[in-house]
Amino acid sequence: MPADAGALAALQGSARAPPARRACIPRATYRVQLNASFGLRDASAIVPYLAALGVSHVYCSPYFRARPGSVHGYDVVDHNHINPEIGTAQDLDRFVELLRAHGMGHVLDIVPNHVGIMGSDNAWWLDVLENGQASAYAQYFDIDWQSDDPALNGKVLIPILGDHYGHVLERGELVLRFERDTGSFAIFHHEHRLPVDPRDYPLILKRALEIAGSERLGEEDGADFASLIDAFGHLPHRDADAPAAREERQRDKEVHKRRLVRICGRNAAVPEAIGAAVQALNGTAGDAASFDELHRLLESQAYRLAYWRVASDEINYRRFFDVNDLAALRMENEAVFEATHRLAFELVAAGKLDGLRIDHPDGLYDPVQYFRRLQQRAAVMVAAAAPGSSADAGTGERPLYLVVEKITASFEHLPEDWPVHGTTGYRFVNVVTGLTIDGSAKARLDRGYRAFTELTASWPDVAYESKRLILSSSLAAELNVLATGLARIARAERNTRDFTENTLKQALIEVIACFPVYRTYIAAQVSGEDRRYIDWAIANARRRGAGIDGAVYDFVRAVLLGEATAALAHVAPLARAFAMKFQQVTAPVTAKGVEDTALYRFNRLVSLNEVGGEPDAFGTSVRAFHADAQYRLRHWPHELLASSTHDTKRSEDVRARINVLSEIPGQWRRALERWRRMNRSRKREVDNQPAPSANDEYLLYQTLLGSLPLEALPEGAPTDWTEEYRKRIEAYLLKAVREAKLHTSWANPNAAYEEALRQFITGLLEPRAGNLFLADLLQLARPIAHVGLLNGLSHTLCKLTAPGVPDTYQGSELWDFSLVDPDNRRAVDYQRRRELLESLNGWESAAPAARNARLQGMLERSHDGLPKLFLIWRVLQYRRAHEALFAEGDYLPLRVLGSHAAHVCAFARRLGEERLLVIAPRLYHRLLQGAMRQPLGAQVWADTRIELPAELAATAYRSCLDGTAVRADGTDGRHALALATVLAQFPVALLSGVAAEVRKS
Repeated sequence: MPADAGALAALQGSARAPPARRACIPRATYRVQLNASFGLRDASAIVPYLAALGVSHVYCSPYFRARPGSVHGYDVVDHNHINPEIGTAQDLDRFVELLRAHGMGHVLDIVPNHVGIMGSDNAWWLDVLENGQASAYAQYFDIDWQSDDPALNGKVLIPILGDHYGHVLERGELVLRFERDTGSFAIFHHEHRLPVDPRDYPLILKRALEIAGSERLGEEDGADFASLIDAFGHLPHRDADAPAAREERQRDKEVHKRRLVRICGRNAAVPEAIGAAVQALNGTAGDAASFDELHRLLESQAYRLAYWRVASDEINYRRFFDVNDLAALRMENEAVFEATHRLAFELVAAGKLDGLRIDHPDGLYDPVQYFRRLQQRAAVMVAAAAPGSSADAGTGERPLYLVVEKITASFEHLPEDWPVHGTTGYRFVNVVTGLTIDGSAKARLDRGYRAFTELTASWPDVAYESKRLILSSSLAAELNVLATGLARIARAERNTRDFTENTLKQALIEVIACFPVYRTYIAAQVSGEDRRYIDWAIANARRRGAGIDGAVYDFVRAVLLGEATAALAHVAPLARAFAMKFQQVTAPVTAKGVEDTALYRFNRLVSLNEVGGEPDAFGTSVRAFHADAQYRLRHWPHELLASSTHDTKRSEDVRARINVLSEIPGQWRRALERWRRMNRSRKREVDNQPAPSANDEYLLYQTLLGSLPLEALPEGAPTDWTEEYRKRIEAYLLKAVREAKLHTSWANPNAAYEEALRQFITGLLEPRAGNLFLADLLQLARPIAHVGLLNGLSHTLCKLTAPGVPDTYQGSELWDFSLVDPDNRRAVDYQRRRELLESLNGWESAAPAARNARLQGMLERSHDGLPKLFLIWRVLQYRRAHEALFAEGDYLPLRVLGSHAAHVCAFARRLGEERLLVIAPRLYHRLLQGAMRQPLGAQVWADTRIELPAELAATAYRSCLDGTAVRADGTDGRHALALATVLAQFPVALLSGVAAEVRKS
């Protein structure tokens, strides 16, 4: 669907009033990434700075206990304790106290979908490994205990080995250890701890008893030891179904372990003998037979150890995408919900948390159920804190501010029955990025890209093939589970029993690869929107997979929609369970296939290749921008508005710069031709093909233009920036080519190709006088970077003033040219930001001439980032003073007239007598005809003007940026503001007025 059509479709939904708000709605958020290098104390230190900037809420990455060394916090191992690497409970209290003292609030990112496993630090997972289905936590994880594979029946696959199991075993890399302090046995493989089933302890302890002998043990201890061995052997089996038997096992195994600790403590012969028994069981490298008993012990456990490559075909627990050490939780289980949210609820109840960002809700079995539970709990807290309150999440109120990391297509709407306040802003990222892309250049850029790379596949074809690749590789196991479940349903009825599992699997591949959105949200019923997406996928699957019997597609559709025949009614519950599991597979396939594969393959204009982006939707018209804003105001007025996040493929300022290529397609194509000739000799041949490939080379050139440090761009700039920058580019391109999975990959690295790529980058960025490419690159980059900074100001102004809650990603209040993680997690220089903000002190009291002089100097030295910081500061101060205007005010698109009308996006915000006009220019390169100057005054804007409707025209306006007073001129019955005046001092404009002032005067 074209960008305009998608935006206009947004206006067709029926308007509804915003829900009753009991939540604390942020005015503006600031995202910080917490880890060992930047903890809660560091976050506390920047609170005064953020308060001065105008931020209302600090929005933190997860800070619950995660895997040691985690740099992102999404591998949580304990939801109910603060990560000690980030800080303590006292540090959190101090952080919140500082926020409150500055009139600020706190939003937290939480991870309900999955937890970090493997290693030795997730108590729930370790209990499952020790006790299998008898574990108190067995139902916390989405494990298929009833596998059709006999080797996995009643077991969970543990794909942690770096080689085939037998080789690892016989090299002595699986080591049995006795943990004397707890009376436990476990197998260790590097950092991984694998508990031994206590019912199997006799295999070890009997050998120890024989080694010790009755004389060394003594009669009493010997009898006690023998009795204990017998007691371990009589524990209920881990497959016991009876709850009483499972309770007995859980209780008695710990009693027996404590008894073993006591025996070891009073008789040194016991631990000595156990050590000898363990040593014997561990075998001797080079003697294969010596590992037989250890193998038998491992085979009797509730887990099966395997080579990590086995996971893609045989994994039987649901993961986060294809990450083996992130296991999905069954959040639909109320016990799991309670166990994982205890601390979060305590923080909300104590007034330490104002809102939550929910990570990856598409992984949940029933997202809306989860959101309702969150809001219902919050409603109880509201009522408890304020007796007599009628807060009730069940009636549509939303007492807790909730935003969800949900990616929607341009034609897709967030379900309106979700009791949330909107998404985390990926749609806005793409809408605002597209505003400074010249949509008319699509065909020319397309021709240039195809000429350089010789690739002809369209974006839909690249996305489709990438999803098929994921289904046949990293997520093949998930596909197998679906196909097996669908085959069971088919066999239940005579008209479908001849559908083989293989045929059903092929049909599922086509349907999933053609699915137009991340997932549906089928629960008790099928919505009209979900029905359309399923029909869309089935129709396209029929076209692409025409060799499959059409009746198979009819069957898949019927099962997904719950339209089973009368004969299939007895398997209706099975069919509904299949449909809901199907939803949990389409989301990771889309994420891995599109976000992490296709977006690294289709490189025509990579500023479009963003999370939630659609590279075929080439730019955003002003009309489409307005439509998106109006839809959001009616339906999700408190949604986050992002521009950079921890997940974006490129920072906002990199995208803003790459967008300029859409304004110079001819110049870009000529540069590509020059650079290919210049750099041909730097390529190598790998697998009989040039390395890097033309597509990777094309990506590299865009990346360099988008991310070159500003300090590298002035004529005669020093070259000491190249070494650090080269390392960043090498790391980024290595990740990019591995994600693309064409010449190398994470699973199968091609060392020769990667080394050729590294050498190519080194040659390109070599700081020597004779490097013609680098000189030519910098020459082209200078005007592009100049326009990119202007684009960045327009993007920033739109984000800060459009309907929604603007979010600033850490450090991006100055120019930031970061690439995908981990590049975007580099340390932020807050001291520099404080100093720059302090340099703006006295702005309000300065005389107009002094302000204009400071603005001129600011723009002349724009490379330091002060213009962007200034803009953010001024708008956030205005938002602080006029909070209701942004939270509740109307959004009015404004008409632009004159010779440069196509170069402006203008709109108004209105509430009561308050008026605010927003003017954000676009397509600056064409506007300035390539000149590196500021887009100011009559020389640039000529007769261009903003037409104001009558309800806005009578107001006297004042610039929030430079203080200039302006009023609309009336000619021919029209009232308009001349951009030559409005944009005389700064590239963008924010004009404030109060209608009542005119009447009073």
